Amino acid sequence: MTTIKDIIDYFESFAPLNTAMDFDNCGLLVGDARLCVKKVLLTLDITAGVVDEAAELGCGLIISHHPVIFQPIKRLGTQAVTYLLAQKGIAALCMHTNLDLSESFGVNICLGQAAGLSDVKRAGCGDALFYGTLNEEITAHELARRIKDSLGCEGLRYSEGRDKIRTVAVSSGAGGSDIFAAAEIGADALVTGEIKHHEINAANALGIAVIDAGHFKSEDIVINPLKDRLSEKFPETEFTKSQTYSDKVKYLI
Repeated sequence: MTTIKDIIDYFESFAPLNTAMDFDNCGLLVGDARLCVKKVLLTLDITAGVVDEAAELGCGLIISHHPVIFQPIKRLGTQAVTYLLAQKGIAALCMHTNLDLSESFGVNICLGQAAGLSDVKRAGCGDALFYGTLNEEITAHELARRIKDSLGCEGLRYSEGRDKIRTVAVSSGAGGSDIFAAAEIGADALVTGEIKHHEINAANALGIAVIDAGHFKSEDIVINPLKDRLSEKFPETEFTKSQTYSDKVKYLI
């Protein structure tokens, strides 16, 4: 039987917990590592709906990217997600920036591959900046279209920089601040999930194209590959991707 500790130990082989950023809260945040699990639900975030879904499926563990406990808990109401997890006896394993920063398999590796990049690797600068190269030069519009299709976005924002793009930096989630690090490595474009107005201005001044795919879409790309990876490692356990969770963002085109 697979225990939660077995799964944590496997994560240690490609996304060690000690590589997470200092501000983060990763690992087993609810439950007991000795628990044996036959069914596991994977999701980007744990919401009350995800807890209900896990309970209906008979899952003893939810693995999420974003921590279900981030700030110190001062009050625990009966509708709090952590309360619901404990009430239903479901553990929560949260792998956040350690999975962002993994150089063998992680969020940014998957995002770079979805962009069609070869040899995706971590840059020596920026918080969580990775980069790679395209097989051929394309326009910002073509790259934006590729990202939209690969991530299944209903819509996205993009800006044009140089006429042709070959080197592309990726920084999933709220990675817009890495635009300056992207300039340091000579990237022609930055693919991210959130970027602020002044960072877009900086990108325009630097001549770097920006593709803003949305926080959810830029990180949800890791969930299915992670499910497949865990299923192969632990064939006796059933791993399922949540069908109820999304950021529920709609676009007017």
